[in-house]
Amino acid sequence: MLQTVWVSLPWSWASRVLDSHHDGKQTSWICGFFRTIIWHPCLRHDSKGPGKARMLKKIQICLCFFFVSGILYEISLLSSCCFSYMPMPKHFLTPEQVLNLGKSIIFLETTDRLEPPPLVCCSVESAARIYQDRPIILFMKGLTNDTALVLNSSYAAFSLLSSMKNVFIFPLQMETVFQETPLLQWYNQVVPEHEKNWVHISSDASRLALIWKYGGIYMDTDVISIRPIPEESFLAAQRSQFSSNGIFGFPAYHKFIWDCMENFVLKYNGNIWGNQGPFLMTRMLKAICNLTDFKGTEDHRCQNISFLNPQRFYPIPYRAWGRYYKVWDKSPNFNHSYALHLWNFMNRNRKTVVAGSNTLAEKLYKAYCPTTYEDLIQNAELRDFTHSEDAA
Repeated sequence: MLQTVWVSLPWSWASRVLDSHHDGKQTSWICGFFRTIIWHPCLRHDSKGPGKARMLKKIQICLCFFFVSGILYEISLLSSCCFSYMPMPKHFLTPEQVLNLGKSIIFLETTDRLEPPPLVCCSVESAARIYQDRPIILFMKGLTNDTALVLNSSYAAFSLLSSMKNVFIFPLQMETVFQETPLLQWYNQVVPEHEKNWVHISSDASRLALIWKYGGIYMDTDVISIRPIPEESFLAAQRSQFSSNGIFGFPAYHKFIWDCMENFVLKYNGNIWGNQGPFLMTRMLKAICNLTDFKGTEDHRCQNISFLNPQRFYPIPYRAWGRYYKVWDKSPNFNHSYALHLWNFMNRNRKTVVAGSNTLAEKLYKAYCPTTYEDLIQNAELRDFTHSEDAA
């Protein structure tokens, strides 16, 4: 399975995965042995008879051919030899194969929409650019294996994301995600049609299960990455003594995430927005840590978990979310931030990025997701203008 995954993955970061599973001496031995076979294929002469010698030689040449074919295949998978690999289409990969590589950046779309809006594309693209050596995965509830190829040619945003070398788009199959977690029994009993906050609740549950099983970083689809996060186990403070769940990271099988899943079920109340989200993270963190107010831009640390300063992801607080869509006399540098949360829940898609508006959001798009900006913002307005001219 490792070989299949590596062949299908981009060279720049997949080769690192392979290197971690192959001993360097073994690699050089295979390459050297291959050179010996190629350069010295001749066999010793058999003195007992020319007919028998020719027959043996033919058999040995055939065996050598098959052996060399196998070695060529193995060498095509090794980053330390001079042969290039033949990439396979990404749709041959399963979510487990990509997730098992570890350190994924995970996004979720728990509505049924199949055309990611520009902000979602910008979030995914910015992560793909900042974390070029890690797989970026977008799980979409409305996507099925049968619709993936059709969508790739039907929607501009889908094609844009699919073309990025370390971006993978998979169907979100919740029953599979919740297997072997405390959330499975809850999922089998809950009635989504009766849950007014189901889109958010199902997302809250899915992100916990995925991070517990595979590790990595979860990000909301309205988070624009601007520099790498140096922490492995972390929560993001929305304000002092209050944690968000819009971005967090842990290694696989971390006890804190398991405890969060258990508390998710134990304290479940779908009528309270955020009860299974930021309020869950906050109450679980308070259970093991003595939270105090932040001073300056320092982070807090407790039980080997970093509780990151609000400046890391929320330099503009939710009450001031509209400032992202305003023109600034002098744009902030966000020197203390790893990513920026644009508060789409507050926005509810009312404000969008407009080409030439010179808003802070437009500048962020240009800097951190230029392909999204060009393809989905500028080109969309050009198409609209062309259509209006044709109609006139």
